[in-house]
Amino acid sequence: MKNLKGRAVFAQSGGPTAVINSSIAGGLIEALNQDLITDVLCALHGIKGVLTEDFVDIGKEDLSELYALKNTPASEFGSVRYKLKDFNVDDTDYKKILEIFKKYDVKYFFYNGGNDSMDTCDKISRFMEKEGYPVNVIGIPKTIDNDLVGTDHCPGYGSAAKYVATTITEVYKDAVIYESPLVIVLEIMGRNAGWLTASSALASLTGCGADLIYLPEIPFSLEKFKNDVKKVVDEKRVCIVAVSEGIKNAEGKYVGEDASATDVFGHSSLGGVCGVLKSAVKSIGYKCKAIELNILQRCASHVASKTDVEEAFEVGRQSVIHAVNGETDKMIAYVRRDGEYALDFVGKDLSTIANAEKTVPLEWINKDGTGLTQEFIDYALPLIQGEPERRIENGLPSYAKLKMIKFKL
Repeated sequence: MKNLKGRAVFAQSGGPTAVINSSIAGGLIEALNQDLITDVLCALHGIKGVLTEDFVDIGKEDLSELYALKNTPASEFGSVRYKLKDFNVDDTDYKKILEIFKKYDVKYFFYNGGNDSMDTCDKISRFMEKEGYPVNVIGIPKTIDNDLVGTDHCPGYGSAAKYVATTITEVYKDAVIYESPLVIVLEIMGRNAGWLTASSALASLTGCGADLIYLPEIPFSLEKFKNDVKKVVDEKRVCIVAVSEGIKNAEGKYVGEDASATDVFGHSSLGGVCGVLKSAVKSIGYKCKAIELNILQRCASHVASKTDVEEAFEVGRQSVIHAVNGETDKMIAYVRRDGEYALDFVGKDLSTIANAEKTVPLEWINKDGTGLTQEFIDYALPLIQGEPERRIENGLPSYAKLKMIKFKL
Protein backbone atom coordinates (compact mmCIF):
# COMPACT_ATOMS: atom_id res chain seq x y z
CA MET A 1 0.00 0.00 0.00
CA LYS A 2 1.43 3.34 -1.03
CA ASN A 3 1.51 6.63 0.86
CA LEU A 4 0.98 5.09 4.29
CA LYS A 5 1.93 7.49 7.08
CA GLY A 6 2.58 6.28 10.59
CA ARG A 7 5.07 4.56 12.85
CA ALA A 8 7.52 1.81 11.94
CA VAL A 9 8.29 -1.15 14.21
CA PHE A 10 11.39 -3.32 13.81
CA ALA A 11 12.21 -6.57 15.58
CA GLN A 12 14.85 -9.30 15.48
CA SER A 13 14.22 -13.02 15.80
CA GLY A 14 15.92 -16.41 15.76
CA GLY A 15 19.62 -17.18 16.07
CA PRO A 16 21.80 -14.08 15.65
CA THR A 17 24.68 -13.52 13.23
CA ALA A 18 27.73 -11.29 13.09
CA VAL A 19 25.79 -8.85 10.86
CA ILE A 20 22.14 -8.99 11.91
CA ASN A 21 22.69 -5.68 13.70
CA SER A 22 24.08 -4.23 10.48
CA SER A 23 20.80 -5.05 8.75
CA ILE A 24 18.70 -3.47 11.44
CA ALA A 25 21.01 -0.44 11.53
CA GLY A 26 20.47 0.09 7.82
CA GLY A 27 16.73 -0.14 8.31
CA LEU A 28 16.57 2.10 11.38
CA ILE A 29 18.73 4.84 9.88
CA GLU A 30 16.80 4.83 6.61
CA ALA A 31 13.45 4.87 8.47
CA LEU A 32 14.53 7.92 10.48
CA ASN A 33 15.02 9.75 7.17
CA GLN A 34 11.61 8.88 5.69
CA ASP A 35 8.91 11.58 5.84
CA LEU A 36 6.09 9.01 5.84
CA ILE A 37 7.46 7.36 8.98
CA THR A 38 6.53 9.42 12.03
CA ASP A 39 8.46 7.43 14.69
CA VAL A 40 10.86 4.50 14.57
CA LEU A 41 10.44 1.85 17.27
CA CYS A 42 12.22 -1.41 17.97
CA ALA A 43 10.47 -4.21 19.83
CA LEU A 44 12.65 -6.04 22.35
CA HIS A 45 12.83 -9.82 21.97
CA GLY A 46 11.07 -10.11 18.66
CA ILE A 47 7.35 -10.63 18.33
CA LYS A 48 7.04 -11.09 22.10
CA GLY A 49 8.13 -7.46 22.50
CA VAL A 50 5.31 -6.44 20.18
CA LEU A 51 2.79 -8.44 22.19
CA THR A 52 4.00 -6.85 25.46
CA GLU A 53 4.40 -3.33 23.99
CA ASP A 54 8.07 -3.35 24.93
CA PHE A 55 9.30 -0.73 22.46
CA VAL A 56 12.54 1.27 22.29
CA ASP A 57 12.45 4.79 20.82
CA ILE A 58 15.12 4.83 18.10
CA GLY A 59 14.70 8.56 17.61
CA LYS A 60 16.39 9.04 21.01
CA GLU A 61 19.57 7.19 19.98
CA ASP A 62 22.81 8.81 18.85
CA LEU A 63 23.33 8.33 15.13
CA SER A 64 26.97 7.37 15.68
CA GLU A 65 25.90 4.47 17.90
CA LEU A 66 23.35 3.28 15.34
CA TYR A 67 26.16 3.16 12.80
CA ALA A 68 28.28 1.28 15.35
CA LEU A 69 25.69 -1.50 15.15
CA LYS A 70 27.18 -2.40 11.76
CA ASN A 71 30.08 -4.14 13.53
CA THR A 72 28.29 -5.28 16.69
CA PRO A 73 27.58 -9.03 16.87
CA ALA A 74 24.47 -10.84 18.13
CA SER A 75 20.97 -9.29 18.27
CA GLU A 76 21.25 -5.97 20.08
CA PHE A 77 17.49 -5.69 20.59
CA GLY A 78 17.12 -9.25 21.82
CA SER A 79 15.75 -12.28 20.05
CA VAL A 80 13.07 -14.90 20.54
CA ARG A 81 11.92 -18.28 19.34
CA TYR A 82 8.15 -17.92 19.44
CA LYS A 83 5.82 -19.69 17.03
CA LEU A 84 2.57 -18.01 16.08
CA LYS A 85 -0.21 -20.53 15.55
CA ASP A 86 -2.21 -20.55 12.33
CA PHE A 87 -4.68 -17.69 12.79
CA ASN A 88 -7.45 -19.91 11.41
CA VAL A 89 -6.89 -22.16 14.42
CA ASP A 90 -6.08 -19.59 17.12
CA ASP A 91 -6.07 -15.87 16.36
CA THR A 92 -5.49 -14.68 19.93
CA ASP A 93 -1.97 -13.35 19.31
CA TYR A 94 -2.97 -11.80 16.01
CA LYS A 95 -5.87 -9.88 17.53
CA LYS A 96 -3.50 -8.56 20.19
CA ILE A 97 -0.97 -7.49 17.54
CA LEU A 98 -3.72 -5.77 15.54
CA GLU A 99 -4.88 -3.94 18.66
CA ILE A 100 -1.31 -2.79 19.35
CA PHE A 101 -0.71 -1.74 15.74
CA LYS A 102 -3.85 0.40 15.89
CA LYS A 103 -2.93 1.82 19.29
CA TYR A 104 0.56 2.85 18.11
CA ASP A 105 -0.50 3.74 14.56
CA VAL A 106 1.95 1.21 13.12
CA LYS A 107 1.97 1.35 9.34
CA TYR A 108 5.29 -0.41 8.74
CA PHE A 109 6.50 -3.65 10.32
CA PHE A 110 9.95 -5.14 9.68
CA TYR A 111 10.94 -8.57 11.00
CA ASN A 112 14.62 -9.50 10.82
CA GLY A 113 15.23 -13.25 10.89
CA GLY A 114 15.46 -16.63 9.16
CA ASN A 115 13.03 -19.31 7.97
CA ASP A 116 10.72 -19.37 10.99
CA SER A 117 10.80 -15.57 11.23
CA MET A 118 9.67 -15.26 7.62
CA ASP A 119 6.76 -17.57 8.53
CA THR A 120 5.84 -15.20 11.39
CA CYS A 121 6.11 -12.23 9.06
CA ASP A 122 3.92 -13.87 6.42
CA LYS A 123 1.23 -14.84 8.95
CA ILE A 124 1.04 -11.32 10.37
CA SER A 125 0.84 -9.82 6.89
CA ARG A 126 -1.97 -12.11 5.80
CA PHE A 127 -3.95 -11.56 9.00
CA MET A 128 -3.70 -7.78 8.72
CA GLU A 129 -4.85 -8.00 5.12
CA LYS A 130 -7.79 -10.18 6.16
CA GLU A 131 -8.76 -7.65 8.81
CA GLY A 132 -8.37 -4.74 6.39
CA TYR A 133 -5.71 -2.99 8.46
CA PRO A 134 -3.28 -0.97 6.29
CA VAL A 135 0.30 -1.93 7.18
CA ASN A 136 3.25 -2.84 4.99
CA VAL A 137 5.06 -5.91 6.30
CA ILE A 138 8.59 -6.71 5.15
CA GLY A 139 10.95 -9.53 6.11
CA ILE A 140 14.63 -8.69 6.43
CA PRO A 141 16.62 -11.91 5.85
CA LYS A 142 19.40 -13.35 8.00
CA THR A 143 20.90 -16.72 8.74
CA ILE A 144 24.35 -18.21 8.83
CA ASP A 145 22.74 -21.41 7.51
CA ASN A 146 22.24 -19.69 4.12
CA ASP A 147 19.11 -21.76 3.55
CA LEU A 148 16.47 -19.12 2.76
CA VAL A 149 15.00 -19.72 -0.68
CA GLY A 150 14.61 -16.93 -3.20
CA THR A 151 17.87 -15.19 -2.33
CA ASP A 152 21.34 -15.83 -3.75
CA HIS A 153 22.75 -15.90 -0.21
CA CYS A 154 21.78 -14.69 3.24
CA PRO A 155 23.12 -11.88 5.44
CA GLY A 156 25.39 -13.49 8.01
CA TYR A 157 26.54 -16.37 5.85
CA GLY A 158 29.61 -14.66 4.39
CA SER A 159 31.00 -13.74 7.81
CA ALA A 160 30.30 -17.17 9.29
CA ALA A 161 31.85 -18.82 6.23
CA LYS A 162 34.94 -16.64 6.62
CA TYR A 163 35.19 -17.65 10.28
CA VAL A 164 34.88 -21.35 9.44
CA ALA A 165 37.47 -21.22 6.65
CA THR A 166 39.85 -19.21 8.84
CA THR A 167 39.41 -21.60 11.77
CA ILE A 168 40.00 -24.66 9.57
CA THR A 169 43.22 -23.07 8.32
CA GLU A 170 44.45 -22.28 11.83
CA VAL A 171 43.52 -25.74 13.17
CA TYR A 172 45.33 -27.36 10.26
CA LYS A 173 48.51 -25.39 11.02
CA ASP A 174 48.36 -26.54 14.64
CA ALA A 175 47.58 -30.15 13.76
CA VAL A 176 50.62 -30.83 11.59
CA ILE A 177 53.32 -29.88 14.13
CA TYR A 178 53.77 -33.41 15.54
CA GLU A 179 55.00 -36.59 13.87
CA SER A 180 52.27 -38.91 15.14
CA PRO A 181 48.96 -39.49 13.28
CA LEU A 182 46.11 -37.21 14.32
CA VAL A 183 42.49 -36.74 13.28
CA ILE A 184 40.61 -33.54 14.14
CA VAL A 185 36.83 -33.42 13.70
CA LEU A 186 35.12 -30.02 13.59
CA GLU A 187 31.34 -29.94 14.00
CA ILE A 188 29.75 -27.03 12.14
CA MET A 189 26.18 -25.70 12.28
CA GLY A 190 23.67 -26.77 9.65
CA ARG A 191 20.57 -28.88 10.23
CA ASN A 192 19.38 -29.85 6.76
CA ALA A 193 21.51 -27.56 4.59
CA GLY A 194 25.28 -27.86 4.54
CA TRP A 195 26.21 -24.40 3.30
CA LEU A 196 28.25 -23.45 6.33
CA THR A 197 30.14 -26.72 6.48
CA ALA A 198 30.74 -26.40 2.75
CA SER A 199 32.54 -23.12 3.43
CA SER A 200 35.35 -25.13 5.01
CA ALA A 201 36.33 -25.91 1.40
CA LEU A 202 37.45 -22.29 1.07
CA ALA A 203 40.36 -23.08 3.39
CA SER A 204 41.83 -25.15 0.56
CA LEU A 205 42.78 -21.83 -1.03
CA THR A 206 45.29 -21.33 1.81
CA GLY A 207 46.77 -24.79 1.31
CA CYS A 208 45.41 -25.76 4.72
CA GLY A 209 41.93 -27.06 3.94
CA ALA A 210 39.79 -29.83 5.36
CA ASP A 211 40.53 -33.28 3.98
CA LEU A 212 37.01 -34.62 4.42
CA ILE A 213 33.78 -32.59 4.34
CA TYR A 214 30.42 -34.18 5.12
CA LEU A 215 27.11 -32.39 4.42
CA PRO A 216 23.54 -33.37 5.34
CA GLU A 217 22.63 -33.40 1.64
CA ILE A 218 24.46 -36.76 1.29
CA PRO A 219 23.55 -39.82 3.45
CA PHE A 220 26.32 -40.51 5.94
CA SER A 221 27.88 -43.95 6.51
CA LEU A 222 30.00 -44.50 9.60
CA GLU A 223 31.87 -47.38 7.92
CA LYS A 224 32.65 -45.27 4.86
CA PHE A 225 33.78 -42.47 7.18
CA LYS A 226 36.29 -44.75 8.90
CA ASN A 227 37.63 -45.93 5.54
CA ASP A 228 37.88 -42.31 4.34
CA VAL A 229 39.87 -41.38 7.43
CA LYS A 230 42.22 -44.36 7.07
CA LYS A 231 42.97 -43.39 3.49
CA VAL A 232 43.82 -39.77 4.41
CA VAL A 233 45.94 -40.72 7.43
CA ASP A 234 47.87 -43.25 5.35
CA GLU A 235 48.63 -40.51 2.81
CA LYS A 236 49.12 -37.45 5.00
CA ARG A 237 49.43 -38.57 8.65
CA VAL A 238 46.97 -35.82 9.68
CA CYS A 239 43.28 -35.70 8.73
CA ILE A 240 41.03 -32.66 9.19
CA VAL A 241 37.30 -33.43 9.08
CA ALA A 242 34.53 -30.83 8.72
CA VAL A 243 31.06 -32.19 9.42
CA SER A 244 27.58 -30.69 9.57
CA GLU A 245 25.70 -31.13 12.83
CA GLY A 246 22.76 -32.33 10.70
CA ILE A 247 24.35 -35.28 8.90
CA LYS A 248 21.90 -38.18 8.57
CA ASN A 249 22.32 -41.88 7.93
CA ALA A 250 20.70 -43.75 5.04
CA GLU A 251 17.49 -44.10 7.08
CA GLY A 252 17.28 -40.32 7.51
CA LYS A 253 18.13 -40.29 11.23
CA TYR A 254 20.35 -37.48 12.49
CA VAL A 255 23.65 -38.91 13.68
CA GLY A 256 23.80 -36.41 16.54
CA GLU A 257 20.08 -36.15 17.33
CA ASP A 258 18.71 -35.78 20.83
CA ALA A 259 15.10 -36.71 20.12
CA SER A 260 14.08 -35.99 23.72
CA ALA A 261 14.75 -32.25 23.29
CA THR A 262 12.86 -30.07 20.81
CA ASP A 263 12.30 -26.34 20.43
CA VAL A 264 8.98 -24.50 19.99
CA PHE A 265 9.15 -25.07 16.24
CA GLY A 266 9.47 -28.84 16.71
CA HIS A 267 13.15 -28.99 15.72
CA SER A 268 15.00 -31.73 17.59
CA SER A 269 18.16 -30.76 19.44
CA LEU A 270 21.34 -31.45 17.51
CA GLY A 271 24.94 -31.54 18.64
CA GLY A 272 27.41 -34.19 19.61
CA VAL A 273 28.19 -35.40 16.08
CA CYS A 274 31.88 -34.68 16.65
CA GLY A 275 31.76 -36.91 19.73
CA VAL A 276 30.22 -39.78 17.75
CA LEU A 277 32.87 -39.44 15.05
CA LYS A 278 35.64 -39.13 17.63
CA SER A 279 34.63 -42.50 19.07
CA ALA A 280 34.60 -43.99 15.57
CA VAL A 281 38.11 -42.68 14.87
CA LYS A 282 39.45 -43.99 18.18
CA SER A 283 37.96 -47.39 17.36
CA ILE A 284 40.32 -47.66 14.38
CA GLY A 285 43.34 -46.75 16.47
CA TYR A 286 43.95 -43.05 15.83
CA LYS A 287 44.25 -40.18 18.24
CA CYS A 288 41.34 -37.79 17.68
CA LYS A 289 40.33 -34.34 18.86
CA ALA A 290 36.72 -33.15 18.53
CA ILE A 291 35.84 -29.46 18.24
CA GLU A 292 32.27 -28.15 18.27
CA LEU A 293 32.34 -24.60 16.88
CA ASN A 294 28.84 -23.92 18.25
CA ILE A 295 27.88 -20.23 18.69
CA LEU A 296 31.38 -19.02 17.80
CA GLN A 297 30.32 -19.37 14.15
CA ARG A 298 27.61 -16.76 14.46
CA CYS A 299 29.17 -14.21 16.82
CA ALA A 300 32.71 -13.92 15.47
CA SER A 301 32.52 -10.36 14.21
CA HIS A 302 36.29 -10.03 14.61
CA VAL A 303 36.65 -11.93 11.32
CA ALA A 304 33.53 -10.58 9.65
CA SER A 305 33.42 -10.12 5.90
CA LYS A 306 33.24 -6.48 4.81
CA THR A 307 31.12 -7.61 1.87
CA ASP A 308 28.68 -9.26 4.28
CA VAL A 309 28.56 -6.24 6.62
CA GLU A 310 27.87 -3.78 3.80
CA GLU A 311 25.32 -6.00 2.05
CA ALA A 312 23.50 -6.59 5.34
CA PHE A 313 23.30 -2.86 5.99
CA GLU A 314 21.99 -2.24 2.49
CA VAL A 315 19.31 -4.94 2.66
CA GLY A 316 17.98 -3.28 5.83
CA ARG A 317 17.93 0.07 4.06
CA GLN A 318 16.30 -1.37 0.96
CA SER A 319 13.62 -3.04 3.09
CA VAL A 320 12.47 0.39 4.26
CA ILE A 321 12.63 1.88 0.77
CA HIS A 322 10.55 -0.97 -0.67
CA ALA A 323 7.99 -0.66 2.14
CA VAL A 324 7.62 3.10 1.80
CA ASN A 325 7.19 2.60 -1.94
CA GLY A 326 4.19 0.41 -1.25
CA GLU A 327 5.49 -3.16 -1.12
CA THR A 328 4.18 -5.55 1.50
CA ASP A 329 4.27 -9.28 2.33
CA LYS A 330 7.77 -9.48 0.87
CA MET A 331 11.27 -10.45 1.91
CA ILE A 332 14.03 -8.39 0.33
CA ALA A 333 16.30 -10.87 -1.43
CA TYR A 334 19.76 -10.74 -2.93
CA VAL A 335 19.82 -11.30 -6.71
CA ARG A 336 23.32 -11.79 -8.12
CA ARG A 337 24.04 -10.15 -11.44
CA ASP A 338 25.83 -11.93 -14.25
CA GLY A 339 29.47 -11.08 -14.77
CA GLU A 340 31.41 -9.14 -12.15
CA TYR A 341 30.05 -9.75 -8.65
CA ALA A 342 27.22 -7.34 -7.74
CA LEU A 343 23.72 -7.58 -6.26
CA ASP A 344 20.24 -6.26 -6.86
CA PHE A 345 17.73 -6.11 -3.98
CA VAL A 346 14.36 -7.57 -4.97
CA GLY A 347 11.15 -8.18 -3.01
CA LYS A 348 10.09 -11.85 -3.03
CA ASP A 349 6.72 -13.15 -1.80
CA LEU A 350 6.95 -14.29 1.82
CA SER A 351 4.58 -17.19 1.13
CA THR A 352 7.19 -18.76 -1.18
CA ILE A 353 9.96 -18.38 1.42
CA ALA A 354 8.34 -19.22 4.75
CA ASN A 355 9.16 -22.75 5.98
CA ALA A 356 11.15 -23.63 2.85
CA GLU A 357 14.85 -24.56 2.78
CA LYS A 358 17.54 -24.12 0.12
CA THR A 359 20.14 -26.86 0.21
CA VAL A 360 23.56 -27.15 -1.40
CA PRO A 361 23.16 -28.31 -5.04
CA LEU A 362 24.20 -31.94 -5.30
CA GLU A 363 26.28 -31.14 -8.38
CA TRP A 364 28.45 -28.89 -6.16
CA ILE A 365 29.40 -31.90 -3.99
CA ASN A 366 32.16 -34.17 -5.28
CA LYS A 367 31.35 -37.70 -6.41
CA ASP A 368 32.79 -39.25 -3.25
CA GLY A 369 30.62 -37.04 -1.01
CA THR A 370 33.64 -35.73 0.87
CA GLY A 371 34.24 -32.29 -0.64
CA LEU A 372 33.02 -29.44 -2.83
CA THR A 373 33.56 -28.57 -6.48
CA GLN A 374 34.99 -25.42 -8.03
CA GLU A 375 31.43 -24.21 -8.65
CA PHE A 376 30.91 -23.85 -4.92
CA ILE A 377 34.23 -22.02 -4.49
CA ASP A 378 33.25 -19.60 -7.27
CA TYR A 379 29.88 -19.02 -5.56
CA ALA A 380 31.17 -18.49 -2.03
CA LEU A 381 34.48 -16.72 -2.52
CA PRO A 382 33.04 -13.22 -3.25
CA LEU A 383 31.01 -13.37 -0.04
CA ILE A 384 33.98 -13.44 2.35
CA GLN A 385 35.94 -10.52 0.91
CA GLY A 386 37.22 -7.48 2.75
CA GLU A 387 37.94 -6.35 6.29
CA PRO A 388 35.40 -3.92 7.81
CA GLU A 389 36.61 -0.92 9.80
CA ARG A 390 36.10 -1.57 13.49
CA ARG A 391 35.96 0.74 16.47
CA ILE A 392 38.70 -0.31 18.90
CA GLU A 393 39.29 0.81 22.49
CA ASN A 394 42.07 -0.52 24.72
CA GLY A 395 42.96 -3.05 22.07
CA LEU A 396 39.47 -4.56 22.19
CA PRO A 397 36.39 -4.12 20.01
CA SER A 398 34.07 -1.29 21.03
CA TYR A 399 30.48 -2.13 20.20
CA ALA A 400 27.34 0.00 19.98
CA LYS A 401 26.24 1.60 23.24
CA LEU A 402 22.53 2.33 22.92
CA LYS A 403 20.38 4.24 25.39
CA MET A 404 17.41 1.87 24.99
CA ILE A 405 14.88 4.51 26.08
CA LYS A 406 11.40 3.03 26.13
CA PHE A 407 8.85 4.62 23.80
CA LYS A 408 5.90 6.33 25.45
CA LEU A 409 2.69 7.34 23.73
